[in-house]
Amino acid sequence: MASSIIFVTLALVAAFVPASVMGTDFMVGDDKGWTLDFDFQTWAEGKQFYVGDNLVFKYSGGAHNVLKVNGTGFQQCAAPAGTVALTTGNDVIPLLTPGRKWYICGVAKHCAARNMKLAITVLPKTVSPAPAPTTPEVSAAGGTVAPGYYALIMAIVGVVAIVIV
Repeated sequence: MASSIIFVTLALVAAFVPASVMGTDFMVGDDKGWTLDFDFQTWAEGKQFYVGDNLVFKYSGGAHNVLKVNGTGFQQCAAPAGTVALTTGNDVIPLLTPGRKWYICGVAKHCAARNMKLAITVLPKTVSPAPAPTTPEVSAAGGTVAPGYYALIMAIVGVVAIVIV
């Protein structure tokens, strides 16, 4: 019984979580994928990458790879010793920290001669501020609750009460 209450409560909370809290998956190169002779810098222009987003590198396994490098490695198309190559052909890289990020293909001369490199800037995660409550509701504990959250809390309490009965 308790597990069903927890499940219902979590389902309700998940349903009300704003989409802005969840990250975006960016397919590098869109329908072209991670491939030769594609201008990845033009692809990245105008896109905003945030902490919590993912880069998805799709390519034929064995034909390419993905190496995370620093700015110098990006300019020289060379990965530092010990850099581990991603090679699945469906590599997902979570963007966990803000700042500049650089990626290259380490196969043959794919980076230097065939333009397989990508540099992006990852921005800190921003959450839209909630509008200031105009008339706060008073909670049972005597504190105040913003109206939107009050409705959510009451919905969850109502469902939990129904499940218990």
